Amino acid sequence: MAWVQKQAIQHPLLSPRWLALSAIAAAVSGAALPRTDGPPATDFDAVIVGGGPAGLAALSGLARVRRKVLLIDSGEYRNAPTRHMHDVLGFDGVTPAYFRWAARQQLSHYTTVTMINGTVVKIRPANEQNTHFIVSSLNPQGTTETNITARKIVLATGLRDILPSTPGIRENWGQGIFWCPWCDGHEHADQPLGLLGSLDNVPAAVREMLTLNKDIIALVNGTDTPEFRNLTETKQANWQKYLQIHNVRVDNRTITRITRLRNGTDGTEDPSLPTVAEHDLFRVEFSEGDPVDRAAFLAAFPSEQTSKVGEEMGVQLWGGRLAANASAGLMTNVPGVYAVGDANSDNTTNVPHALFSGKRTAVFLHVRLAREDGERELNETEVSSDKATTNAASKRDLEHAARSLWETVNGEPGDILYAGEFDQ
Repeated sequence: MAWVQKQAIQHPLLSPRWLALSAIAAAVSGAALPRTDGPPATDFDAVIVGGGPAGLAALSGLARVRRKVLLIDSGEYRNAPTRHMHDVLGFDGVTPAYFRWAARQQLSHYTTVTMINGTVVKIRPANEQNTHFIVSSLNPQGTTETNITARKIVLATGLRDILPSTPGIRENWGQGIFWCPWCDGHEHADQPLGLLGSLDNVPAAVREMLTLNKDIIALVNGTDTPEFRNLTETKQANWQKYLQIHNVRVDNRTITRITRLRNGTDGTEDPSLPTVAEHDLFRVEFSEGDPVDRAAFLAAFPSEQTSKVGEEMGVQLWGGRLAANASAGLMTNVPGVYAVGDANSDNTTNVPHALFSGKRTAVFLHVRLAREDGERELNETEVSSDKATTNAASKRDLEHAARSLWETVNGEPGDILYAGEFDQ
């Protein structure tokens, strides 16, 4: 310990937290007390379900602390039809597929993580205490089912947009018909825009798009009714006057078809640029009257969970989203199960958010595993039968040392690594 104290003065990385760890380790080692068997062996510290940005970020965070982690990717992505991914610094303008490929390439250099393609079909606790889980997945061909075990689960399963059956919407989704102005609006700036969705969603959509587009027609598809007018008023008072101020026309006719007249890109655009204007053109046909031409559309359609595995294992849904406690690292109501990205209940849906949520959960999950290991190690330590042994440590002494250790390494309330008070 004299050497340690000397080195701590000379080396700033040997902090009081490191010294506390050394002290408790020395106390346990010096006591030479017998140990019982540990918890059930598992294949992985954690299994991440989903290989989009949230799942990849969680994998990266756990890889950095050498956790043994498996990522299972079904290959189904909400932004798959999108031409380019935006608002992600360092990757602005790349295709979503390229981003995932680059992330996997970088993560492949970490030896404690594994990435496979497959679809998780069931997750169940292996015991009543939820100390570990059994994850059942199918290979990409759907012919072979594999069961593995893990101590923690991260659900990065994403959302699926529920698109109407109107011809032309699904076929052009993500390529001139989009739902996020931050993700795709800039490429259609100063172009004639159509809003697709019910009347009550129109005022909010106009607010989001006014800095990009002034020529806006709201195509509400028969929802301009007294009921929807009252609902719109509850969301924004004086909404009609607001739309009049900005010359937004509401067209209540029933849409029968949307037809592409021109593709937004011709292949000559500079791929090194983060954003390039897309000059799409569509014709909207109605059950009556003349058609309307628009360059692009901002849509407001509902969405649902891509996967049912979270709900089927008991995770609550809040507003159709997997319940996640932000103060507990996005853990769900099922202990040991976390939800990140679009699928969770914090109602933020974009790639930067997905990356943040994955990293946040990785930090909390790692600390939770370390704390569980520490508590188990202390609980398994028994008092030596030889009371006269000078280097024997009592269980009470060890618990006191552990409490001191936890208070040292746990930080202060409000720190991202702070995990609460020490529990005996």
